[in-house]
Amino acid sequence: MDQLDLTEIASALPEKTSVKLVQPELSPEVEKYEIQEWTGLIPQDELDILMNPPTYISEVEDGSLDDQITSQLRTQKTSRDDPYQQALVSRKVIPEMNGKSFRIPGFIVPLDFTEGKTIKEFFLVPFFGACIHVPPPPPNQIIYVKYPKGLEYSNIYEPIWVAGTLKTGITKNDVATAAYSMEMEHFEIYVEPYPE
Repeated sequence: MDQLDLTEIASALPEKTSVKLVQPELSPEVEKYEIQEWTGLIPQDELDILMNPPTYISEVEDGSLDDQITSQLRTQKTSRDDPYQQALVSRKVIPEMNGKSFRIPGFIVPLDFTEGKTIKEFFLVPFFGACIHVPPPPPNQIIYVKYPKGLEYSNIYEPIWVAGTLKTGITKNDVATAAYSMEMEHFEIYVEPYPE
């Protein structure tokens, strides 16, 4: 979710231009839900591991041949013994999240939709391209969302707010595995808060 640099935009405007940037308001239905961060869905011990990757991760240049080949071999050999590799595919959840209502921003990976592009089931993921262009995030970073009414949403490149009650439990699909699920109650297009 790219953030606009509004200071840079404002400095490029003529001096006499008066600009007031206002944060668009969310609907009351969505705004009443507490905001949840994606990292709040990862057990603390695994979050600590992911935030402090092993040296073999930082020593390899991204995109290099060594990165592509070595990481695949290392993953195959060490995933059972390496806490970092285990955290990358973890299904561990935070049990206290079961039954908690909140809103969380994310990107849609459609699973069940009609010809008219009405989406009834999707994975909500923390970054664009997850499960489609790049490997899926850990299952504890994927929420399986059901919305029987159907969501008419044609721009999966844009994030949305999803609000509802979370449940813990594994949902498998050909695309990915989710460790959380939600029956969506409300949604809204995601808008970055403007700096004050």
